Parts: sequence; C-alpha cells; structure tokens
Amino acid sequence: MESNSDCLFCRIVAGEIPATVVRETETTLAFRDIGPQAPVHVLVIPKEHYADVATLAQADPALAGEVLGTAAVVAESEGLLADGFRMIFNTGPYGGQEVFHAHAHVLGGEPLGPMRSR
Repeated sequence: MESNSDCLFCRIVAGEIPATVVRETETTLAFRDIGPQAPVHVLVIPKEHYADVATLAQADPALAGEVLGTAAVVAESEGLLADGFRMIFNTGPYGGQEVFHAHAHVLGGEPLGPMRSR
C-alpha cells in the first residue's frame, strides 16, 4: 500500500496521528473532521495515497468505488439517509482541496443550504 510520509491522512492511516474513526475497512478509513462544517462531518479516504479523487478514479476505479461504498455506509450509520446528506470531493486549489490525499466529505444532520455561495 503506497503512502506519503509527509501526508497528514497517510499519517492518520499509519496511526501516527489520532483520529476519531467511525468506520474502517481493509482499504478505506472514515473519521470525524476536526473542524466540522455540519453536525455530521466525516472524512472518507482510501488508505492508499492518491493526491485527489480524479487521480484515484483513473488509477484504481474499484478503490474509488470502495470509498463511495464506505461513504454510503457512514451516511446510513450516522442516520443521514432519511433527510439526506451531501458528499463532496474537493479537487485542486480551485476546488478548495486542502489536504492532497483523496477524500470525501460526508456532511449532514441539518439543512445544508445552497451548493455554493458567491
């Protein structure tokens, strides 16, 4: 499994940095965001390092599917299916990506408002 020793999320996967894990599979890890933007804000990552979701999807579509599957299980276990939730992949600087390890944000627990503000 490829990792990047300078990557925050790779260090979480390696157990070097603590995180509040809500779900773990052989290939994915889901943990609570330390700066939540909604009552429920969970990050879902592949354990293997890919810089962003586009790179992940092109290099390993099956793993990208596993990230989506884990995100769906997290949404269900967090009680978000009835009222809905948002799943976001920020990619690149213009997309607002801050940690360059592919990750999905699963947000919910309240109305989230418009997709984008100006």
